Amino acid sequence: MYDLAFVRGNLPLLEERLSLRGVDSSLLDGFSSLDAERRSAITEAETLKAQRNALSAEFGRMKREGAETTAIAAKTLALKEKTEQLEAVAVEADQKLRSLLESLPNLPHESVPAGASEQENFCEKTWGEIPSFDFPAKPHWEIGEHLGILDFERAAKISGARFVLQLGSGARLERALANFMLDLHTREHGYVEVLPPSLVNSRSLFGTGQLPKFAEDLFHCDDKGPYVAGEFQENDHWLIPTAEVPVTNIFRDEIIDLSNGSISFTAWTPCFRSEAGSHGKDTRGMIRQHQFQKVELVKFTRPEDSYAEHEALTRHAEAVLERLGLPYRRMLLCAGDMGFSSAKTYDLEVWLPGQQTYREISSCSNFEGFQARRANIRYRPAGARKAEFVHTLNGSGLAIGRTYLAILENYQQADGSVRIPGALQPYMNGETVITRQSLGRAL
Repeated sequence: MYDLAFVRGNLPLLEERLSLRGVDSSLLDGFSSLDAERRSAITEAETLKAQRNALSAEFGRMKREGAETTAIAAKTLALKEKTEQLEAVAVEADQKLRSLLESLPNLPHESVPAGASEQENFCEKTWGEIPSFDFPAKPHWEIGEHLGILDFERAAKISGARFVLQLGSGARLERALANFMLDLHTREHGYVEVLPPSLVNSRSLFGTGQLPKFAEDLFHCDDKGPYVAGEFQENDHWLIPTAEVPVTNIFRDEIIDLSNGSISFTAWTPCFRSEAGSHGKDTRGMIRQHQFQKVELVKFTRPEDSYAEHEALTRHAEAVLERLGLPYRRMLLCAGDMGFSSAKTYDLEVWLPGQQTYREISSCSNFEGFQARRANIRYRPAGARKAEFVHTLNGSGLAIGRTYLAILENYQQADGSVRIPGALQPYMNGETVITRQSLGRAL
Protein backbone atom coordinates (compact mmCIF):
# COMPACT_ATOMS: atom_id res chain seq x y z
CA MET A 1 0.00 0.00 0.00
CA TYR A 2 1.22 3.49 -0.78
CA ASP A 3 1.68 6.55 1.38
CA LEU A 4 -0.85 9.23 0.43
CA ALA A 5 1.81 11.95 0.20
CA PHE A 6 3.99 9.75 -2.03
CA VAL A 7 1.14 9.16 -4.47
CA ARG A 8 0.21 12.85 -4.46
CA GLY A 9 3.78 13.84 -5.37
CA ASN A 10 4.53 11.03 -7.82
CA LEU A 11 1.43 10.41 -9.93
CA PRO A 12 3.31 10.36 -13.29
CA LEU A 13 5.84 7.85 -11.89
CA LEU A 14 3.08 5.58 -10.58
CA GLU A 15 1.20 5.70 -13.87
CA GLU A 16 4.37 4.84 -15.78
CA ARG A 17 5.57 1.99 -13.52
CA LEU A 18 2.13 0.48 -12.93
CA SER A 19 1.43 0.48 -16.67
CA LEU A 20 4.28 -2.04 -16.95
CA ARG A 21 2.14 -4.36 -14.81
CA GLY A 22 -0.89 -3.86 -17.03
CA VAL A 23 -2.68 -1.67 -14.49
CA ASP A 24 -5.27 0.54 -16.17
CA SER A 25 -4.17 4.16 -15.70
CA SER A 26 -7.82 5.12 -15.24
CA LEU A 27 -7.55 3.68 -11.72
CA LEU A 28 -5.55 6.78 -10.83
CA ASP A 29 -7.74 9.21 -12.74
CA GLY A 30 -9.97 9.92 -9.77
CA PHE A 31 -7.13 10.25 -7.27
CA SER A 32 -6.46 13.97 -7.70
CA SER A 33 -10.13 14.98 -7.51
CA LEU A 34 -10.75 12.78 -4.45
CA ASP A 35 -7.61 14.08 -2.78
CA ALA A 36 -8.59 17.69 -3.53
CA GLU A 37 -12.12 17.08 -2.23
CA ARG A 38 -10.80 15.57 0.98
CA ARG A 39 -8.24 18.31 1.62
CA SER A 40 -10.74 21.07 0.80
CA ALA A 41 -13.34 19.59 3.16
CA ILE A 42 -10.78 19.27 5.98
CA THR A 43 -9.51 22.83 5.48
CA GLU A 44 -13.00 24.31 5.37
CA ALA A 45 -14.10 22.28 8.39
CA GLU A 46 -11.11 23.53 10.39
CA THR A 47 -11.92 27.14 9.38
CA LEU A 48 -15.54 26.72 10.49
CA LYS A 49 -14.43 25.15 13.78
CA ALA A 50 -12.29 28.21 14.47
CA GLN A 51 -15.26 30.50 13.69
CA ARG A 52 -17.52 28.40 15.92
CA ASN A 53 -15.03 28.54 18.78
CA ALA A 54 -14.92 32.34 18.48
CA LEU A 55 -18.72 32.48 18.45
CA SER A 56 -18.90 30.18 21.48
CA ALA A 57 -16.61 32.51 23.39
CA GLU A 58 -18.76 35.49 22.33
CA PHE A 59 -21.92 33.56 23.31
CA GLY A 60 -20.49 33.01 26.78
CA ARG A 61 -19.63 36.67 27.20
CA MET A 62 -23.11 37.77 26.06
CA LYS A 63 -24.75 35.21 28.34
CA ARG A 64 -22.87 36.56 31.35
CA GLU A 65 -23.89 40.10 30.45
CA GLY A 66 -27.56 39.14 30.06
CA ALA A 67 -27.63 40.06 26.35
CA GLU A 68 -29.91 38.41 23.77
CA THR A 69 -28.19 35.23 22.48
CA THR A 70 -30.82 33.67 20.17
CA ALA A 71 -29.17 34.83 16.93
CA ILE A 72 -25.63 33.88 17.90
CA ALA A 73 -26.83 30.48 19.17
CA ALA A 74 -28.53 29.81 15.81
CA LYS A 75 -25.38 30.84 13.96
CA THR A 76 -23.23 28.58 16.15
CA LEU A 77 -25.58 25.64 15.50
CA ALA A 78 -25.49 26.28 11.75
CA LEU A 79 -21.69 26.27 11.83
CA LYS A 80 -21.73 23.00 13.81
CA GLU A 81 -24.04 21.31 11.28
CA LYS A 82 -21.96 22.57 8.32
CA THR A 83 -18.77 21.36 9.98
CA GLU A 84 -20.25 17.89 10.53
CA GLN A 85 -21.29 17.74 6.88
CA LEU A 86 -17.77 18.65 5.76
CA GLU A 87 -16.24 16.09 8.12
CA ALA A 88 -18.53 13.43 6.65
CA VAL A 89 -17.39 14.44 3.14
CA ALA A 90 -13.75 14.17 4.25
CA VAL A 91 -14.30 10.74 5.82
CA GLU A 92 -16.05 9.42 2.71
CA ALA A 93 -13.29 10.78 0.43
CA ASP A 94 -10.66 9.30 2.76
CA GLN A 95 -12.32 5.88 2.60
CA LYS A 96 -12.47 6.04 -1.19
CA LEU A 97 -8.81 7.05 -1.34
CA ARG A 98 -7.81 4.23 0.99
CA SER A 99 -9.76 1.73 -1.09
CA LEU A 100 -8.07 3.04 -4.23
CA LEU A 101 -4.58 2.82 -2.72
CA GLU A 102 -5.25 -0.69 -1.37
CA SER A 103 -6.17 -1.86 -4.88
CA LEU A 104 -2.85 -0.78 -6.43
CA PRO A 105 -0.08 -3.41 -6.73
CA ASN A 106 3.53 -2.75 -5.81
CA LEU A 107 5.77 -0.84 -8.20
CA PRO A 108 8.16 -3.11 -10.15
CA HIS A 109 11.85 -2.63 -9.45
CA GLU A 110 13.82 -0.95 -12.23
CA SER A 111 15.59 -4.26 -13.01
CA VAL A 112 12.29 -6.02 -13.76
CA PRO A 113 11.69 -6.46 -17.51
CA ALA A 114 8.56 -5.17 -19.17
CA GLY A 115 6.05 -7.77 -20.31
CA ALA A 116 2.45 -8.85 -19.95
CA SER A 117 2.64 -12.62 -19.37
CA GLU A 118 4.89 -15.55 -18.50
CA GLN A 119 5.92 -15.81 -22.15
CA GLU A 120 7.97 -12.65 -21.59
CA ASN A 121 9.82 -13.83 -18.48
CA PHE A 122 13.60 -13.98 -18.77
CA CYS A 123 15.64 -17.14 -18.14
CA GLU A 124 18.67 -16.14 -16.06
CA LYS A 125 20.25 -19.57 -15.61
CA THR A 126 19.77 -23.30 -15.93
CA TRP A 127 21.29 -25.97 -13.70
CA GLY A 128 21.68 -29.72 -14.02
CA GLU A 129 21.41 -32.21 -16.84
CA ILE A 130 18.04 -33.19 -18.22
CA PRO A 131 17.75 -36.94 -17.52
CA SER A 132 17.69 -39.32 -20.45
CA PHE A 133 15.71 -42.56 -20.21
CA ASP A 134 15.80 -45.66 -22.41
CA PHE A 135 12.07 -46.10 -21.73
CA PRO A 136 9.05 -43.79 -22.04
CA ALA A 137 9.09 -41.42 -19.04
CA LYS A 138 5.86 -41.49 -17.04
CA PRO A 139 4.13 -38.61 -15.22
CA HIS A 140 4.17 -38.73 -11.44
CA TRP A 141 0.52 -39.70 -11.03
CA GLU A 142 1.09 -42.91 -13.00
CA ILE A 143 4.29 -43.66 -11.11
CA GLY A 144 2.73 -43.00 -7.70
CA GLU A 145 -0.42 -45.00 -8.37
CA HIS A 146 1.61 -47.94 -9.74
CA LEU A 147 3.80 -47.92 -6.61
CA GLY A 148 0.75 -47.66 -4.33
CA ILE A 149 2.03 -44.49 -2.65
CA LEU A 150 -0.45 -42.01 -4.19
CA ASP A 151 -4.22 -42.48 -4.19
CA PHE A 152 -6.23 -39.72 -5.85
CA GLU A 153 -9.48 -41.67 -6.07
CA ARG A 154 -9.82 -42.30 -2.34
CA ALA A 155 -8.73 -38.73 -1.56
CA ALA A 156 -11.57 -37.50 -3.80
CA LYS A 157 -13.98 -39.72 -1.89
CA ILE A 158 -12.78 -38.25 1.41
CA SER A 159 -12.48 -34.58 0.43
CA GLY A 160 -13.27 -33.97 -3.24
CA ALA A 161 -11.16 -33.04 -6.24
CA ARG A 162 -7.60 -31.67 -5.95
CA PHE A 163 -6.58 -33.73 -2.92
CA VAL A 164 -4.25 -36.71 -2.65
CA LEU A 165 -3.77 -39.54 -0.16
CA GLN A 166 -0.12 -40.53 0.41
CA LEU A 167 0.77 -43.94 1.74
CA GLY A 168 3.73 -45.95 3.00
CA SER A 169 7.08 -44.85 1.61
CA GLY A 170 5.28 -42.01 -0.16
CA ALA A 171 4.10 -40.53 3.14
CA ARG A 172 7.60 -40.99 4.55
CA LEU A 173 9.07 -39.23 1.50
CA GLU A 174 6.88 -36.17 2.16
CA ARG A 175 8.07 -36.06 5.77
CA ALA A 176 11.68 -36.67 4.77
CA LEU A 177 11.61 -33.74 2.36
CA ALA A 178 10.29 -31.38 5.03
CA ASN A 179 12.95 -32.44 7.54
CA PHE A 180 15.73 -32.25 4.95
CA MET A 181 14.74 -28.73 3.89
CA LEU A 182 14.38 -27.45 7.46
CA ASP A 183 17.74 -28.90 8.46
CA LEU A 184 19.46 -27.36 5.44
CA HIS A 185 17.99 -23.89 6.04
CA THR A 186 18.57 -23.85 9.80
CA ARG A 187 21.96 -25.56 10.00
CA GLU A 188 23.63 -24.13 6.89
CA HIS A 189 21.70 -21.03 5.88
CA GLY A 190 21.12 -19.52 9.31
CA TYR A 191 17.32 -19.38 9.42
CA VAL A 192 15.41 -19.68 12.69
CA GLU A 193 12.71 -22.34 12.55
CA VAL A 194 9.23 -21.22 13.55
CA LEU A 195 5.97 -23.17 13.71
CA PRO A 196 3.13 -20.63 13.20
CA PRO A 197 -0.65 -21.06 13.34
CA SER A 198 -2.39 -22.38 10.23
CA LEU A 199 -5.38 -20.09 10.86
CA VAL A 200 -5.00 -16.32 10.57
CA ASN A 201 -7.27 -13.31 10.86
CA SER A 202 -8.21 -10.86 8.11
CA ARG A 203 -5.76 -8.21 9.23
CA SER A 204 -2.88 -10.65 8.75
CA LEU A 205 -3.97 -11.37 5.17
CA PHE A 206 -4.33 -7.65 4.54
CA GLY A 207 -0.78 -7.12 5.75
CA THR A 208 0.74 -9.49 3.21
CA GLY A 209 -1.54 -8.36 0.38
CA GLN A 210 -4.02 -11.22 -0.08
CA LEU A 211 -6.95 -9.16 1.18
CA PRO A 212 -9.12 -7.54 0.12
CA LYS A 213 -8.41 -8.20 -3.56
CA PHE A 214 -7.82 -11.97 -3.58
CA ALA A 215 -10.40 -13.29 -1.12
CA GLU A 216 -11.74 -15.80 -3.65
CA ASP A 217 -8.36 -17.56 -3.72
CA LEU A 218 -8.61 -18.36 0.00
CA PHE A 219 -10.61 -20.63 2.30
CA HIS A 220 -12.62 -18.60 4.84
CA CYS A 221 -13.91 -20.28 7.99
CA ASP A 222 -17.56 -19.62 8.83
CA ASP A 223 -16.97 -19.13 12.57
CA LYS A 224 -17.80 -15.40 12.29
CA GLY A 225 -20.08 -15.32 9.27
CA PRO A 226 -19.30 -14.24 5.71
CA TYR A 227 -16.33 -12.02 4.91
CA VAL A 228 -17.14 -8.39 4.12
CA ALA A 229 -14.45 -6.59 2.10
CA GLY A 230 -12.71 -3.93 4.15
CA GLU A 231 -13.85 -5.31 7.51
CA PHE A 232 -10.84 -6.83 9.23
CA GLN A 233 -12.05 -8.55 12.37
CA GLU A 234 -9.44 -9.82 14.81
CA ASN A 235 -11.22 -13.09 15.47
CA ASP A 236 -12.42 -14.26 12.09
CA HIS A 237 -10.29 -17.01 10.57
CA TRP A 238 -8.84 -18.08 7.24
CA LEU A 239 -6.74 -21.11 6.34
CA ILE A 240 -3.28 -19.93 5.36
CA PRO A 241 -2.37 -20.04 1.65
CA THR A 242 1.33 -19.98 2.64
CA ALA A 243 3.42 -19.58 5.79
CA GLU A 244 4.41 -16.16 4.42
CA VAL A 245 1.20 -14.80 5.98
CA PRO A 246 1.60 -15.78 9.66
CA VAL A 247 5.40 -15.45 9.67
CA THR A 248 5.43 -11.96 8.15
CA ASN A 249 2.76 -10.89 10.64
CA ILE A 250 4.87 -11.98 13.61
CA PHE A 251 6.13 -8.39 13.73
CA ARG A 252 2.94 -6.59 12.69
CA ASP A 253 2.60 -3.22 14.48
CA GLU A 254 6.11 -3.53 15.94
CA ILE A 255 9.44 -1.73 15.70
CA ILE A 256 12.10 -4.42 15.35
CA ASP A 257 15.85 -4.39 15.90
CA LEU A 258 17.88 -4.86 12.71
CA SER A 259 21.14 -3.51 14.13
CA ASN A 260 22.72 -6.96 13.77
CA GLY A 261 21.41 -7.50 10.25
CA SER A 262 18.40 -9.24 8.76
CA ILE A 263 16.02 -11.54 10.62
CA SER A 264 15.44 -14.83 8.78
CA PHE A 265 12.72 -17.39 9.55
CA THR A 266 11.85 -20.73 8.00
CA ALA A 267 8.55 -22.53 8.56
CA TRP A 268 7.00 -25.84 7.52
CA THR A 269 3.20 -25.63 7.31
CA PRO A 270 0.23 -26.99 5.46
CA CYS A 271 -1.09 -24.53 2.86
CA PHE A 272 -4.64 -24.20 1.55
CA ARG A 273 -5.73 -22.60 -1.71
CA SER A 274 -9.09 -22.57 -3.43
CA GLU A 275 -7.44 -22.49 -6.88
CA ALA A 276 -10.17 -20.14 -8.06
CA GLY A 277 -9.88 -19.52 -11.77
CA SER A 278 -7.89 -22.70 -12.40
CA HIS A 279 -10.80 -24.90 -13.47
CA GLY A 280 -9.57 -27.34 -16.09
CA LYS A 281 -5.89 -26.57 -15.41
CA ASP A 282 -3.58 -29.32 -14.11
CA THR A 283 -6.44 -31.55 -13.08
CA ARG A 284 -4.17 -34.62 -13.06
CA GLY A 285 -1.68 -35.18 -10.30
CA MET A 286 -0.27 -32.94 -7.59
CA ILE A 287 0.45 -29.65 -9.37
CA ARG A 288 -2.61 -27.72 -8.17
CA GLN A 289 -3.89 -29.09 -4.88
CA HIS A 290 -6.28 -27.47 -2.42
CA GLN A 291 -3.99 -28.67 0.40
CA PHE A 292 -0.23 -29.11 0.26
CA GLN A 293 2.83 -28.62 2.44
CA LYS A 294 5.60 -26.11 1.96
CA VAL A 295 8.79 -24.95 3.64
CA GLU A 296 8.84 -21.16 3.53
CA LEU A 297 11.70 -18.66 3.85
CA VAL A 298 10.93 -15.16 5.18
CA LYS A 299 13.33 -12.25 5.74
CA PHE A 300 13.03 -8.82 7.38
CA THR A 301 15.79 -6.51 6.17
CA ARG A 302 17.02 -2.95 6.05
CA PRO A 303 16.19 -1.35 2.68
CA GLU A 304 19.86 -1.10 1.68
CA ASP A 305 20.31 -4.84 2.25
CA SER A 306 17.15 -6.19 0.67
CA TYR A 307 18.35 -6.91 -2.87
CA ALA A 308 21.49 -8.70 -1.67
CA GLU A 309 19.25 -10.68 0.68
CA HIS A 310 16.91 -11.43 -2.22
CA GLU A 311 19.78 -13.02 -4.14
CA ALA A 312 20.82 -14.98 -1.03
CA LEU A 313 17.29 -16.24 -0.34
CA THR A 314 16.94 -17.39 -3.95
CA ARG A 315 20.26 -19.25 -3.71
CA HIS A 316 19.04 -20.96 -0.54
CA ALA A 317 16.01 -22.29 -2.41
CA GLU A 318 18.21 -23.33 -5.34
CA ALA A 319 20.47 -25.23 -2.94
CA VAL A 320 17.62 -27.62 -2.12
CA LEU A 321 17.19 -28.52 -5.80
CA GLU A 322 20.93 -28.93 -6.28
CA ARG A 323 21.35 -31.20 -3.22
CA LEU A 324 18.53 -33.35 -4.60
CA GLY A 325 20.02 -33.38 -8.10
CA LEU A 326 16.89 -31.91 -9.72
CA PRO A 327 17.46 -29.90 -12.94
CA TYR A 328 15.96 -26.43 -12.80
CA ARG A 329 16.04 -22.96 -14.27
CA ARG A 330 15.79 -19.52 -12.70
CA MET A 331 13.29 -17.15 -14.33
CA LEU A 332 13.16 -13.40 -13.75
CA LEU A 333 9.48 -12.54 -13.94
CA CYS A 334 8.35 -9.69 -16.14
CA ALA A 335 6.29 -6.90 -14.60
CA GLY A 336 2.98 -8.29 -15.84
CA ASP A 337 3.54 -11.76 -14.36
CA MET A 338 4.54 -10.76 -10.82
CA GLY A 339 2.38 -11.15 -7.75
CA PHE A 340 0.40 -8.21 -6.40
CA SER A 341 2.80 -7.33 -3.55
CA SER A 342 6.12 -8.03 -5.27
CA ALA A 343 8.69 -5.53 -6.51
CA LYS A 344 10.89 -8.26 -8.03
CA THR A 345 10.42 -12.03 -8.30
CA TYR A 346 12.49 -15.01 -9.36
CA ASP A 347 10.66 -18.25 -10.13
CA LEU A 348 12.57 -21.52 -9.88
CA GLU A 349 11.18 -24.09 -12.31
CA VAL A 350 12.05 -27.77 -12.00
CA TRP A 351 12.27 -30.12 -14.98
CA LEU A 352 9.54 -32.78 -15.13
CA PRO A 353 10.51 -35.48 -17.66
CA GLY A 354 7.13 -37.21 -17.45
CA GLN A 355 5.52 -34.01 -18.74
CA GLN A 356 8.49 -32.75 -20.79
CA THR A 357 8.32 -29.28 -19.29
CA TYR A 358 9.59 -27.02 -16.53
CA ARG A 359 7.14 -26.21 -13.73
CA GLU A 360 7.36 -23.63 -10.95
CA ILE A 361 8.58 -25.03 -7.65
CA SER A 362 9.54 -21.83 -5.84
CA SER A 363 8.77 -18.13 -6.10
CA CYS A 364 11.27 -15.82 -4.38
CA SER A 365 10.16 -12.20 -4.01
CA ASN A 366 11.33 -8.88 -2.63
CA PHE A 367 8.35 -6.81 -1.50
CA GLU A 368 10.46 -3.82 -0.46
CA GLY A 369 8.33 -1.78 2.00
CA PHE A 370 4.96 -2.70 0.47
CA GLN A 371 3.92 -5.35 3.01
CA ALA A 372 5.63 -3.56 5.89
CA ARG A 373 3.53 -0.45 5.28
CA ARG A 374 0.31 -2.51 5.25
CA ALA A 375 1.36 -4.44 8.36
CA ASN A 376 3.12 -1.49 10.06
CA ILE A 377 6.48 -3.23 10.55
CA ARG A 378 9.27 -0.75 11.20
CA TYR A 379 12.88 -0.47 12.39
CA ARG A 380 14.98 2.45 13.60
CA PRO A 381 18.06 3.10 11.44
CA ALA A 382 21.30 3.78 13.30
CA GLY A 383 21.40 7.39 14.46
CA ALA A 384 17.85 8.10 13.27
CA ARG A 385 15.14 9.49 15.51
CA LYS A 386 12.26 8.26 13.38
CA ALA A 387 11.41 4.63 12.65
CA GLU A 388 11.16 3.54 9.00
CA PHE A 389 9.49 0.62 7.25
CA VAL A 390 11.50 -2.57 6.86
CA HIS A 391 11.75 -4.52 3.62
CA THR A 392 10.21 -8.00 3.60
CA LEU A 393 11.14 -10.96 1.41
CA ASN A 394 9.93 -14.50 1.08
CA GLY A 395 10.31 -17.61 -1.03
CA SER A 396 9.41 -21.28 -1.10
CA GLY A 397 12.27 -23.37 0.10
CA LEU A 398 10.58 -25.50 -1.35
CA ALA A 399 7.00 -26.51 -2.17
CA ILE A 400 7.15 -30.07 -0.85
CA GLY A 401 4.49 -31.65 -3.07
CA ARG A 402 6.11 -30.34 -6.24
CA THR A 403 9.55 -31.47 -5.03
CA TYR A 404 8.01 -34.87 -4.32
CA LEU A 405 6.58 -35.25 -7.82
CA ALA A 406 9.85 -33.98 -9.36
CA ILE A 407 11.70 -36.78 -7.58
CA LEU A 408 9.22 -39.38 -8.81
CA GLU A 409 9.63 -38.21 -12.41
CA ASN A 410 13.38 -37.57 -12.46
CA TYR A 411 14.39 -40.68 -10.50
CA GLN A 412 11.97 -43.19 -12.09
CA GLN A 413 13.35 -46.54 -13.24
CA ALA A 414 12.36 -48.85 -16.08
CA ASP A 415 10.80 -51.37 -13.64
CA GLY A 416 8.51 -48.70 -12.20
CA SER A 417 10.52 -48.13 -9.02
CA VAL A 418 11.95 -44.76 -7.96
CA ARG A 419 15.48 -44.15 -6.66
CA ILE A 420 15.76 -41.94 -3.60
CA PRO A 421 18.30 -39.09 -3.88
CA GLY A 422 21.33 -39.62 -1.65
CA ALA A 423 20.62 -36.46 0.37
CA LEU A 424 17.24 -37.89 1.43
CA GLN A 425 18.29 -41.43 2.26
CA PRO A 426 19.26 -40.62 5.91
CA TYR A 427 15.69 -39.31 6.33
CA MET A 428 14.18 -42.48 4.81
CA ASN A 429 15.59 -44.99 7.33
CA GLY A 430 18.26 -45.88 4.77
CA GLU A 431 15.70 -46.79 2.10
CA THR A 432 17.33 -46.24 -1.32
CA VAL A 433 14.55 -47.28 -3.69
CA ILE A 434 10.77 -47.02 -3.50
CA THR A 435 9.22 -50.20 -4.88
CA ARG A 436 5.63 -51.28 -5.24
CA GLN A 437 4.05 -51.13 -1.78
CA SER A 438 2.25 -53.93 0.00
CA LEU A 439 0.02 -52.00 2.36
CA GLY A 440 -2.26 -54.70 3.77
CA ARG A 441 -5.58 -56.21 2.84
CA ALA A 442 -7.53 -52.99 3.27
CA LEU A 443 -5.84 -51.53 0.18
